[in-house]
Amino acid sequence: MNISGISNKSLIGKILRWPLKLIPQTTVLPILQGRLKGKRWITGSSQHGCWLGSYEYDKQILFEQTIKEGSIVFDLGAHTGFYTLLASTLVGAKGKVFSFEPMPTNIKYLKQHLQLNSIPNVTVVESAVSDKTGIDYFELNSSTFQGQLSSKGSLQVQTVSIDNLIAKGEIPVPDYIKIDVEGAEMKVFTGAKTMLSNAHPTIFLATHSDELHQQCIEFLTSLGYKIKPIGNKPLEESEEIIAFY
Repeated sequence: MNISGISNKSLIGKILRWPLKLIPQTTVLPILQGRLKGKRWITGSSQHGCWLGSYEYDKQILFEQTIKEGSIVFDLGAHTGFYTLLASTLVGAKGKVFSFEPMPTNIKYLKQHLQLNSIPNVTVVESAVSDKTGIDYFELNSSTFQGQLSSKGSLQVQTVSIDNLIAKGEIPVPDYIKIDVEGAEMKVFTGAKTMLSNAHPTIFLATHSDELHQQCIEFLTSLGYKIKPIGNKPLEESEEIIAFY
């Protein structure tokens, strides 16, 4: 049931959400539905839709339908770990998940979720994925969803290039990549072009402006990818896409 799909501006949406405000942020609750049903989640770490099991419902369902057992999944911009937990469950004991996140608060919750659920097949990389390996500035926002690489940022973070990590043997080549990096999409692709050109992993991508959306589609199409929107919007208007070869 897609509870998160009910508008918070509608009367029923306001009624349904009101009791959620009474839940202490440190409360650990079981996820109520989907493939993560029964997994434990810290309510204050993200949106209530995570423990309700309705977070990014269309994308979550497509994720479940696409990722195969035994696969390698990269979660770029892992936030507090919803898709990391989901990927971990889908790939099973023979698969592996590499979870990339630079924001300290998110890393704390991400690691707590892995510990709470005794997850053995996830490696956390405390870095922002970019076009090069080094140090960059990260701009924090009022929402932990919206931090981003920026010269205006006050936080220094480690950056990594996917191609560089693979070349050094620190990570394997992925089968699937989830990317939600708040405007650094093309930096990620630039730093992963060799791998993308050779391996063509399936990509779940969130884009964060019309210009970036078009740039990403043109880049992926040039590598031979086919593109489809996630959800009901046409490709030109969608903010979430899946790219496959």
